[in-house]
Amino acid sequence: MPLSEHEQRMLEQMERALYAEDPKFATALEGSGLRTYTRRRVYQAVAGFLVGIALLMAGMIAPWIWLSVVGFLVMLACAVLAVTGWRKAPKRGEQPAAAGHGPRQRRSMMNRIEERWQRRRDEQQGGGH
Repeated sequence: MPLSEHEQRMLEQMERALYAEDPKFATALEGSGLRTYTRRRVYQAVAGFLVGIALLMAGMIAPWIWLSVVGFLVMLACAVLAVTGWRKAPKRGEQPAAAGHGPRQRRSMMNRIEERWQRRRDEQQGGGH
């Protein structure tokens, strides 16, 4: 079910206001720094994973089992972050288009929002019955 005209207008107004208020943030939402952001997130997750290994080892050496458990949980959380960040990262040839190319780029963002909305509604209808 597509968005109504009123909803589309409201989203477009919100989008224009976002571009006017904080164009850098709007650009990040559109995906033009997404590759850098996800790469940084993966690197942070790898560093956190190494910290988790250190905690795990320290818990094994020291008489504190809880430290090993915390280390394992940190490793698990960082592994999940790294994998999800890696999957979301655009591939080398897929560099997203830069923002600010007029209504065509904004319309593309609106299409993505509509598609996500539709997917959520379909999932709710399919999973709820």
